[in-house]
Amino acid sequence: MERGFFSRPALVVARELIGKHLVRRIDGEDVAALITETEAYVGAHDLACHGSKGRTPRTEVMFGPAGYWYVYFIYGMHWMLNAVTDDEGHPAAVLLRGAGAWNGPAKLTKALSIDKQFNAHPIARDAALWVEDRGHKIARRRIKRTPRIGVDYAGKWAAKPYRFVLSQKD
Repeated sequence: MERGFFSRPALVVARELIGKHLVRRIDGEDVAALITETEAYVGAHDLACHGSKGRTPRTEVMFGPAGYWYVYFIYGMHWMLNAVTDDEGHPAAVLLRGAGAWNGPAKLTKALSIDKQFNAHPIARDAALWVEDRGHKIARRRIKRTPRIGVDYAGKWAAKPYRFVLSQKD
C-alpha cells in the first residue's frame, strides 16, 4: 500500500484495512495474513488515543506523517502494532487487532516477531513489515462495527463504534 492510503482519517483506513494483508519478512520468507480486525484512534480529542495526552517521546511517531508504524509495549508484556494515519500533526492511528489465525493484537505481534524495532519505521517492504492489497474483495455487509476493547478509561469515547471486524458469515 502506498503512503497515500494511510494519509486519510483513521476511521476510513481502519475499515479499508479489513481484507488487506499484513506481510512480515522473517528469515527471508514472507509471512502474510488477511487483516480481520482493526480499531481506529482518531486524534487528540479522542480520550482513548495516546495522542490525547500530548506529544511525548512514546507518541512522537503518531504526530508525524502517515504511513509509519507506531509500536508500543503494554501491560509490561505485549507489543501493539498500529499504523499512523491522517495528516501530519494530527495524532491518529489504527491498531491491528487480528490477522489470519491470530485473533488478538498481542497474539499477532508475538506470532510475527513484531516489537519495538519496527516503531517509527515506514510501512514498507524495505522495513520487512508492510500491508498489501492482494485483490481480496470484502462485501461491506461483512464488516461489523463495534465499540473498541479495553478503553473503559476513555469515558464516552469507549462506546464509539471504532472497531471493525470481519464477520465470518456472508
